[in-house]
Amino acid sequence: MARKINKIAVLTSGGDAPGMNAAIRAVVRKALGDGMKVVGIEKGYQGLLNEEMFDMDARSVADSLQRGGTILRTARSAEFAEEAGKQKAARILKAHGIDGVVVIGGDGSYKGALGLSKFDVPVVCLPGTIDLDIACTDYTIGFDTAINTAMDAIDKVRDTSSSHERCSLIEVMGRNAGYIALWCGVASGAEDILLPEKYDFNEQEIINHIIESRKIGKTHHLVVNAEGIGHSTSMARRIEAATGMETRATILGYMQRGGAPTCKDRFYASIMGAYAADLFSQGKVNRVIGHLDGEFKDFDIDEALAMKKDIPDYYYQVAKALSRSIIHDRVSK
Repeated sequence: MARKINKIAVLTSGGDAPGMNAAIRAVVRKALGDGMKVVGIEKGYQGLLNEEMFDMDARSVADSLQRGGTILRTARSAEFAEEAGKQKAARILKAHGIDGVVVIGGDGSYKGALGLSKFDVPVVCLPGTIDLDIACTDYTIGFDTAINTAMDAIDKVRDTSSSHERCSLIEVMGRNAGYIALWCGVASGAEDILLPEKYDFNEQEIINHIIESRKIGKTHHLVVNAEGIGHSTSMARRIEAATGMETRATILGYMQRGGAPTCKDRFYASIMGAYAADLFSQGKVNRVIGHLDGEFKDFDIDEALAMKKDIPDYYYQVAKALSRSIIHDRVSK
C-alpha cells in the first residue's frame, strides 16, 4: 500500500546551482495544489538540525524563478555527516509532523538523504549540481547556466589572448568531474582540455602542442583546465618558461554558480520539482529523479547511488582531434 503523505519539506544542500529556485517553486506550488502542506528548511541539513524551518505557501516562492542561488540558502554540515546527526534530524522531522523531504543537491546530498531514509524518513532527490556528475541522469540543475557563463568568460579571455599573442590557461569548476571543462573547451575551440578523468599530468604534451602550433604560425593558445587538476598559476609559469610564450592563468571560480538560470535550467528544474511533488502524492518514496534518454524518470535511491558515470571516451577523442586538426593538416601537406 502506498504511504500517505500529508506534509513535506524541501531543502537545498551542498553547492548552490542556478535553477534551484525554479525547482523549489515547482515543489511548493504542485504540492499545495495536490493538497499537501509544505515546509521550507533553510541552510540545508545544518538548518534542519537547527530547526530553521517555516511553512510555505504559493507566495513564498513568488518572483524566485529568475533568481540565481537558492532562496532557502545552503550549507554543509559536519554534524549531519555522522550517524547520530542523521538520527537527530529524523527525530526533528517527525516531531514537526513532516512525512517526507525533497532534497535538491548533488551526490553528497543524496547520500545524506539515503541516511534519512534508513531512519524511516521518506525522501525524493533532485539533481542540483553544476557538475553534471550524477550517474542516473543526463541533466543536472544548473549545468546549462554554468557552462554558458563559463563559455562567455572564456570567449572574452580568448579575445585578449589573441590580441596579445599569448597562451591563456583558464580554470573552470569541476573538482572530480570534467564535464564543464569538456563542454566549454569544445564550445570555445580550446587547443587543450584537461579533465580529472583523463589527464595524465604530462605537461610536456601541452608544451609540445604549443611549440608545434607556433611553428605553423598560430599566435595564441587556449587551455581549459578543470578545478580538480588545479595548480593553474604554477602550470602557467612552467608553460611560459618552457615555450617562451607569455602565459596567463585565469580562474573563473564561483561566478559559474551564480547568475540568472537559462531557460533550460528553469524549465527542466520546474518539471523535476513538480515530478517530486507527484511522487509524494502517489506515496512513491525514496526515489531520485533524473532525465535520461530524453525522458524524466525516477530511480530507487540505492540503485541510483550505485550507478557510475564517466566522461565518454568518444567525446574526449573528438575534442583532441578537433584541436589538433590544423597541425595534422599542415604536416600532411
